[in-house]
Amino acid sequence: MNKTQFGSSREELSSRATVYADNLFAGKTVVVTGAGGGLGLAIATLFARLGANLAINGRNEEKLASARDFLSGFGGKVLATPMTIRDPEQVNDFVAEVNRTYGSIDVLVNNAGGQFPQAALDFSVKGWNAVIDTNLNGTWYMMQSAARHWVAHKQPGSIVNIVAVISRGLPGIAHTCAARAGVIYLSKSVAVEWAPNNIRVNCVAPGCCESNGFYNYPEDGAATFEESNPMRRAGDEWDVAEGVVYMAADSGKFLTGEVLNVDGGQQMWGDPWPTGRPDYFRIS
Repeated sequence: MNKTQFGSSREELSSRATVYADNLFAGKTVVVTGAGGGLGLAIATLFARLGANLAINGRNEEKLASARDFLSGFGGKVLATPMTIRDPEQVNDFVAEVNRTYGSIDVLVNNAGGQFPQAALDFSVKGWNAVIDTNLNGTWYMMQSAARHWVAHKQPGSIVNIVAVISRGLPGIAHTCAARAGVIYLSKSVAVEWAPNNIRVNCVAPGCCESNGFYNYPEDGAATFEESNPMRRAGDEWDVAEGVVYMAADSGKFLTGEVLNVDGGQQMWGDPWPTGRPDYFRIS
């Protein structure tokens, strides 16, 4: 696998074919966290191309400003706020700002997150907490803040959480497996609690789908990604983005508490090894 090819260029994101109608989200407001690049930018790009007004956030102010300028080129409004979802006060301020700017939020896509490949025995307390705090706690802060606003103003809402394929475990990134599993079952729980408020909560679980996040893994780890599913190839960011839109649009209006695995069949086939496959597990 050639690392120079990981992820899609902005030109590619602008021109990729989509099954969805151009005006599908016209007049709607979509929040995408962690949208400064990678998968988050791909998701935000598809919503922008479908007519949505966007609110994006992320920790890197420069990347976020560049993403805002790019996304504004599709004709909709784009609010970009540098922040961390780990801080519940910043989250509440962001959600309030989006609602002041647009009047409401129609869709929240919780994409922000991250992890690093490491054997579980080597996790430090700081490393463990960083992954849990972003992937689980930060996602929850965004979910609760948006839902509180929807309930207070008697507005419907849709949440799509980006998680991971956790059914076979994720050796080599056990910390994110714990966090993403937490998000999945949190989503299933509040999907029931919030159904009377007309709030849908679903998850999209990417398998090995190429994005710039692949650069976080050593070459012998990334080399296992194409072997992780019966299609024997990696997916891409656009596969995930179109899955998110399916869940968020009226196509998913009778879906809540569900997990869409965009994984090429990974959960039935095999496992990626982000740290590289240990010799003990090699099959000759």
